[in-house]
Amino acid sequence: MKPPLFVIKIGGNVIDHPEALDAFLADFAAVKGHKILVHGGGKIATRIGDKLGIESKYIDGRRITDDATIDLVTMVYGGLVNKQIVAKLQARNCNAMGITGADGNMLPAMKRPVKEIDYGWVGDILQEKIPSDRWRVLLEQDIVPVLAPLTHDGQGHILNTNADTMASAVAVALSEAYTVRLIYCFEKKGVLEYVEDENSVLPVITKASYQQLKSANKLFAGILPKLDNAFAAIDAGVNEVLIGHADDLLQNTSQPTTGTLITA
Repeated sequence: MKPPLFVIKIGGNVIDHPEALDAFLADFAAVKGHKILVHGGGKIATRIGDKLGIESKYIDGRRITDDATIDLVTMVYGGLVNKQIVAKLQARNCNAMGITGADGNMLPAMKRPVKEIDYGWVGDILQEKIPSDRWRVLLEQDIVPVLAPLTHDGQGHILNTNADTMASAVAVALSEAYTVRLIYCFEKKGVLEYVEDENSVLPVITKASYQQLKSANKLFAGILPKLDNAFAAIDAGVNEVLIGHADDLLQNTSQPTTGTLITA
């Protein structure tokens, strides 16, 4: 039987609030067994960029990463945010190691091709090249990887990379060796059947029920990409994907869960 592994992604809405982050990290440190934390960047890079005179540019909500911005996010995501999280986990006796996708070549990627939009130094992960054996070495030494949202292109360039996608890619890469639960922590208690009703959490969504919900137009459009990614991860070998509130992490690493569990 494969040992369990939790791949947990925490979003910027928690990183932007020190008290919420401290509470989340206390819970994360208490999670037993093998675990990996993937974090986003939050608005810290934008705030520091404003002080440095680096303007943030977005198209359809996606950051355009030009030469100045990749330097900024490398410093903030891979340095300030990542190392603060590592230090806070070490203070809670959680043996965390902060990395990017470039460290140990843990997440090879390529620069996103220019089509209608040039996103700049943005990375698309090369799933088939992820060295799962290296990840396993860290985990089997009881090291807790803390992954910043940066990869590299093999040509010497750091790439700004979506943290949700990174978490899914790592979960898929390790699914042959572990029984993986991929957990996305955000500001809602789960996937809501009615977007205006915070208590209408769907406890379980299967492929069949997902199609029914979509056909009935019951799901908020913004949650559809997360669910599509969740089922893609399930199809690629991940055992379970859970979408839930950051405050409910401990409950969602046990049974029964309180968010939305995505299964085949």
